[in-house]
Amino acid sequence: MRFYRPLGQISALTFDLDDTLYDNRQVILRTEKESLSFVQNYHPSLKALQNKDFQRLRQALRETEPEIYHDVTEWRRRAVEQAMRNAGLSAQDAARGAEASMANFAKWRSRIDVPQETHDTLAKLAEKWPLVAITNGNAQPELFGLGDYFQFVLRAGPHGRSKPFNDMYYLAAEKLDLPLGHILHVGDDLTTDVAGAIRCGMQACWIKPENADLMQTFDSRLLPHVEISRLASLTTLI
Repeated sequence: MRFYRPLGQISALTFDLDDTLYDNRQVILRTEKESLSFVQNYHPSLKALQNKDFQRLRQALRETEPEIYHDVTEWRRRAVEQAMRNAGLSAQDAARGAEASMANFAKWRSRIDVPQETHDTLAKLAEKWPLVAITNGNAQPELFGLGDYFQFVLRAGPHGRSKPFNDMYYLAAEKLDLPLGHILHVGDDLTTDVAGAIRCGMQACWIKPENADLMQTFDSRLLPHVEISRLASLTTLI
């Protein structure tokens, strides 16, 4: 544990999910593969759809609706629906197909191998402080065994703009009924988690990726209050 700024009072902790509490890389690769396969097999006219085609649809959506990127689930659903419309499905069938595709996506997205260290650490921290999850993604902690540790979960889209925008940070403080400065946010991303939390008035803990160095990281903007390399290090704050 390395300190860069003095820590103040901590009355609650908020956590990023992906790549902070578990390794998300292989989960996403597998989920993308299975999701594409589901769409390809949903209707014969979609058999030739490739990932590059799907990414073009996503980009086209963002160009016409720039703010859609804040809600990655709706962004994906809309892109799948458009792919199905382009393949000749009716509006009704495309809407049904997109919903089925998203259910399949959620199934694979939630097949996450959470380390025992994460369970043990969150359990100990939750005995002392309220814990909250704040995510830009679409992981659902209740589907892979982490839901019970959190007072609530905030997701970009339904609960405001994505980090580093301050919407979800402010909402967390409001729901916790705490000053922003009494909340420690923990995350792996120096822009969305560290800079985002500090700029809105929170304290920030950077859980650094393997082999990362704060002084040689391209996206370093603001120094975190504290840096850790293992989640379990947080228990020393108790």
